[in-house]
Amino acid sequence: MEYNRVPQNEQNRLECQFEQIIGHSPALKSTLLEVEQVAPTDSTVLVLGETGTGKELIANALHNLSARRGRPFVKLNCAAIPFDLLESELFGHEKGAFTGALTQKIGRFEMADGGTLFLDEIGDIPLALQPKLLRVLQEQEFERLGSGRTHQINIRMIAATHRDLTEMVRLGEFRSDLYYRLNVFPVLIPPLRERREDIPLLVSHFIEVFARRMAKEINHVPPATMGALIEYGWPGNVRELQNLIERAVIRSDDEVLANPLASSGKEKFDTAIVLKGTFVDSQRALILQALEASGGTIGGPEGAAAQLGLKRTTLIAKMKRLRINQSWLYEGTATK
Repeated sequence: MEYNRVPQNEQNRLECQFEQIIGHSPALKSTLLEVEQVAPTDSTVLVLGETGTGKELIANALHNLSARRGRPFVKLNCAAIPFDLLESELFGHEKGAFTGALTQKIGRFEMADGGTLFLDEIGDIPLALQPKLLRVLQEQEFERLGSGRTHQINIRMIAATHRDLTEMVRLGEFRSDLYYRLNVFPVLIPPLRERREDIPLLVSHFIEVFARRMAKEINHVPPATMGALIEYGWPGNVRELQNLIERAVIRSDDEVLANPLASSGKEKFDTAIVLKGTFVDSQRALILQALEASGGTIGGPEGAAAQLGLKRTTLIAKMKRLRINQSWLYEGTATK
């Protein structure tokens, strides 16, 4: 099976409008429609999604589609900065404000004046710092550490997190007033397992990126490999897929993409028997192998659904759609 390359005109449109956000699934299109709706405004946006779904790409798209696109786009990962340095990173400091402050420092809010500030992993902002962040959002003003002078700024705030902020508010780990100020317009990015129809496009995109970078030619993806990639659960989402395709391109020979799931130990069953045939045949063969490996058990940690990275109900639905007869399995085990 030759893999489908992304149509160049469609690829150019996507890259121009949404950076490297690749896909045509209804779930992704719904998210991008919300991005297009809110981007022209100055409203605060809270980007929600699991790790590796592309929250920074969405933030970039929001900035690039806004009237501020010619102004600074400043970003900060709040989880990557130690607590004792985070306040200075955000608001800046004056010389001598604390031990080690040998020069004046401009903070991220000041850097972003007139443009957009993207705070990733906003759920990791310490409670002690949250009132100061709230004040900037409400008043558009702040003071550098060690200074009594108030600075007025004009920024658009985009925040992102993979954490459940409502639960953090309930537990007293995140201020409710700050949460409501951030949650003006939430944008939820679907996990990769909810947009599986985008996986072939993403695979072809990453193949082209890494093959070009490594001066390799990859022209063929075996049906079993593509089938395994589509069926895998992707806990690390698009970032995990990108990393595995890079590894696969490194290991590929003869213009054929190696199966990165098999080489990484993530695939628990042999897909060699489905190197030929249609994609439907590949799906059917993979499910049958998983059922055989699990002794006919569908659910549970060792069941076929877990091996395939699927929910139990999703696998049952696929079996019905593919007309996989359960009668050959051990009696009573097929519906566990």
